[in-house]
Amino acid sequence: MTESDFEFLRSFLKQRSGLAMTAEKRYLVESRLSPVCRRLNLADLHDLVALLKLGRDGAAERAVVEAMTTNETFFFRDRTPFDLFRDVLLPQAIARNAGRRRLRIWCAAASTGQEPYSLAMLLQEAAPRLAGWQVEIVATDLSTEVIERAKAGIYSHFEVQRGLPVQWLIKHFAQVGENWQISQSLRAMVDYRQLNLLNAFDGLGQFDVVYCRNVLIYFDAPTKADILNRIAACLAPEGALVLGAAETVIGLTDRLQPNPDNRGVYGHAAPGSRTAPIPVAPAGPLSAAPPSRPAAASALAPASALAPLRASAGR
Repeated sequence: MTESDFEFLRSFLKQRSGLAMTAEKRYLVESRLSPVCRRLNLADLHDLVALLKLGRDGAAERAVVEAMTTNETFFFRDRTPFDLFRDVLLPQAIARNAGRRRLRIWCAAASTGQEPYSLAMLLQEAAPRLAGWQVEIVATDLSTEVIERAKAGIYSHFEVQRGLPVQWLIKHFAQVGENWQISQSLRAMVDYRQLNLLNAFDGLGQFDVVYCRNVLIYFDAPTKADILNRIAACLAPEGALVLGAAETVIGLTDRLQPNPDNRGVYGHAAPGSRTAPIPVAPAGPLSAAPPSRPAAASALAPASALAPLRASAGR
């Protein structure tokens, strides 16, 4: 791969997905995109770059972006954010929303579904406290391929062994050949949508809890700041944003501040406590966001079983 080809790919990936590929990541670009060349019957990365420069092959463009996206995840990853949800964030949201009996959660980098399904399992355990509530989990990801995998809810033996308690595997999964499929009731709780975090969040509505974990680390500071500001606009007045252990809002936005009692949790900043964030550079032209489909909400039935319920996405 020539230097000019690498520079083009860096620019292409930055514009389409926000990925900031440093010079040290050249080997990663070559290793991940070489299989894409083979699938497209192209001789090498130079031919792939030539194809991308034409701007006429949307399938090739998506294949390149998805090949470079990291989809590492597992059930109850890092455990603490899920303990916080069960013990702190969910009880707070229940008390706060008791009047309208509605709860909305957004997993902003859902990958193959382990994070939203982990939250869904916790919600099923809390079903007696949520009888008669309208509960919705919206799960988004850039990659259409991983979204389809998440919708199917089928995982290998290795995947269900990573972080999932054995008693919950027995309770919530059925064996399908050598794999395991999560129950239909849990799959019905999650509304999966394709979404590029660089694009507008129009149509998502407002959320009580947002999980955006281990994805901001791949962006440069101005892109992080832009995404965090737009997440803040989607967060309920007393809502909570949960980031990954290596991520923070400090120095990036004045709209959010750390929760002093719970590490990794952020809420709206009080007006008097705001400090100047870093300036956000223009992102440049991006492809239009795909139209949002209506949210398929889920509700908790009085008998503690979760069932699908139609509802609008906003509130």
